[in-house]
Amino acid sequence: MKVLLAGGGTAGHINPALAIAGYIKSKCPDAEFLFIGNKGGMEQRLVPQAGFEIKSIVISGFKRSLSPKSVIENVKTVTRTFTSSYEAKKIIADFKPDICIGTGGYVSGPVIRTAAKMGIPCIIHEQNAFPGITNKMLAKSVKKVMLAVPDAKKYFEKADFVITGNPVRGEILTADKETSRKALGMDGRPVILSFGGSLGARRINEAVADVIARSGKDAKYQHIHAYGKYGEWFPDLVKEKGTDISECRNLDIRPYIDNMPTCMAAADLVICRAGAITLSEIQAMGKPAILIPSPNVAENHQYHNAMALVNKGAAEIIEETELNGEALVRKIDKMLETPENLQKFSENSRRMAITDANERIYSVIKKLLGMV
Repeated sequence: MKVLLAGGGTAGHINPALAIAGYIKSKCPDAEFLFIGNKGGMEQRLVPQAGFEIKSIVISGFKRSLSPKSVIENVKTVTRTFTSSYEAKKIIADFKPDICIGTGGYVSGPVIRTAAKMGIPCIIHEQNAFPGITNKMLAKSVKKVMLAVPDAKKYFEKADFVITGNPVRGEILTADKETSRKALGMDGRPVILSFGGSLGARRINEAVADVIARSGKDAKYQHIHAYGKYGEWFPDLVKEKGTDISECRNLDIRPYIDNMPTCMAAADLVICRAGAITLSEIQAMGKPAILIPSPNVAENHQYHNAMALVNKGAAEIIEETELNGEALVRKIDKMLETPENLQKFSENSRRMAITDANERIYSVIKKLLGMV
């Protein structure tokens, strides 16, 4: 089996593609894989790290601004629309895949569209509750649209879709709460886990600083927080608020979380953005959450992701325009001080989880290739 995968731009598009490829390889060790990514995208680093070959094309999206710079970029994008399809066709013709899988991002467009025109079976995977424009455009050209959440169905008219969920790391599914707490040196007090992504989210850091400053004084909660690459100022901000992090054993504050399955398993409450893969992991673990959607993403899809959980009673939401330390502290106390409600959040979250996404996706592939 020869599998071509296209997806990039953000980890939310790349990691599902890597998970799909990894699972296929575990089931079919002789399978051959090739990724196509955007030149200069983070996929150029992540895909080889995972042990897969990648080739590049050059593609970009349209700017909505009418500034001179944006107009120039949009002219380049029109040109790249044609050149990227030519580049993709050459790569596809050389590799001769049996199936092509798109996981979103601009690079998916020319690759999957070209492969479909060449008569190669194509499928796409949509991670979000509100689909990206690339996948919406490709839906009519592919054999199957795989959706992470049922909420996305209404955006794909007449498409042949199936609910598969998002691929979730095996460590997330097997991590144990008590074992994880012991590994982290934590006691029976409630544990809060908060993060805003690898770069850090300023507004989340500023609000969480108030929560941590209070916990440093009353020791009511244990708190793990990652402030990100651009949040080096965070410990100083907490100190200005009257708490020295280095003196508080109930606080675990760091730039990054490199043991997320352990930290999430230990948590009673998670505070984070509403990226699709993160939410799938929260659901798999049945974790109550306060979601703060990023307003700086395409089509405001994180808001729609968050509301899919909120509408099922699986999470609370604070939009960034309403986010401050006082609002966050109030929401945290309300959730952690009512154990019966916290348990309902947990049950509702776990009920939404799809923990066999890899198997479902592989089943779609096998049926399409006549392997069943």
